[in-house]
Amino acid sequence: METVLIKNLGSHVGQQVTIQGWLYNRRSSGKIQFLIVRDGSGLVQGVMVKKEIAPELYEAAQTLTQESSLKLTGIVMDEPRALGGYEMQVTGVEIVTIAEEYPITHKEHGVDFLAERRHLWIRTPRQVAILRIRSEIEHALREFFYQHDFVLADAPIITPAACEGTTNLFELDYHGDKGYLSQSGQLYNEATALALGRIYCFGPTFRAEKSKTRRHLLEFWMIEAEMAYFDVDDNMKLQEEMICFVIQRVLKKCANELQTLGRDVAKLEAVKLPFPRISYTDAVEILKQAGEDFVWGDDFGAPHETIISNHFNAPVFVHRYPTAIKAFYMKPDPADSKVVLGADLLAPEGYGEIIGGGQRIDDLNLLKQRIAEHKLPEEAFEWYLDLRRYGSVPHSGFGLGLERTVAWLCGLDHIRETIPFPRLLHKMYP
Repeated sequence: METVLIKNLGSHVGQQVTIQGWLYNRRSSGKIQFLIVRDGSGLVQGVMVKKEIAPELYEAAQTLTQESSLKLTGIVMDEPRALGGYEMQVTGVEIVTIAEEYPITHKEHGVDFLAERRHLWIRTPRQVAILRIRSEIEHALREFFYQHDFVLADAPIITPAACEGTTNLFELDYHGDKGYLSQSGQLYNEATALALGRIYCFGPTFRAEKSKTRRHLLEFWMIEAEMAYFDVDDNMKLQEEMICFVIQRVLKKCANELQTLGRDVAKLEAVKLPFPRISYTDAVEILKQAGEDFVWGDDFGAPHETIISNHFNAPVFVHRYPTAIKAFYMKPDPADSKVVLGADLLAPEGYGEIIGGGQRIDDLNLLKQRIAEHKLPEEAFEWYLDLRRYGSVPHSGFGLGLERTVAWLCGLDHIRETIPFPRLLHKMYP
């Protein structure tokens, strides 16, 4: 008997197959039992008719509890009214284990209740849909970079120095020396880009900031790219092409998951190239016109980003931020040293910044000066300065926050649903 995934049942109509999964729900009318089974790829209803199956199997099925594991055999039937458009006429059932009383029932539960049981919450259809979309986004990103001749070059998670300041680092004891969990792989990416031309890394990053907003996690995943001989405009062009590639992939491959989430796909379908580009100074004017009391030189908060993106109703690049609020490695604009050749991509619908990037300083003396201005220890960055001593070139890069991107494409209210096991302020269980 062929064992298949529920998502592939459409290729087996009229055939007898076996699925392996867990009981999501069961109802009975006495002579018929309806077993809704999940296997991680989808849900399907199995129809078990009492007179058409062995009595002991029918009775055994009545003992099944929510989340009991089982193997279900039956004939696949077209049924437009059923989950996924198919159902199974059950011919056999094998019980693997009977589950204890399941704590997450088919009723409303509070967020705190679900968060404490995240290891079980991720089994629900909504969470499964989100995590499947997350997986598709990751595959699409990797495919995009592969098609554009990038090399995957992993960066270390344990670092000896800060990348973007020392106030929000997780510090650790590295055999008597002070080490940190990585905020970003960017500095290392610059080194590998000068070896390989175009590279990206993909891994977890850590920020110890004490934030409880719906956009923040203390551990999150970033895909970070670095490109030799790219300027700030090359950088933005690559990013927008990447985002459109990912959106098209998700629309094509995850239609069922988006439907499960109730996502308005028309808003994703409306995303087209090229994305609008405005300077930070122009963005400040938009805020003032919207009635915001905003001072040039301040950083944008979530409400400001929402106003700016709503002005365009599309992903929008904001470039040339004030030098004073950006990282030490950002290259000042040769035409105006008060701003840098950096750009953030703000997602529409209030999802804010999903990509931060820009052109890096490629002049040795200027980089030394900026390290000193930021009161960072130059000796910790000697290896980074070597990149300017030996074959320095113009180069640019960016980092995309995976969870924020998942939240936007799925239309989620809170980032905690975008990752299997979120790490939030004062919360790391389970």
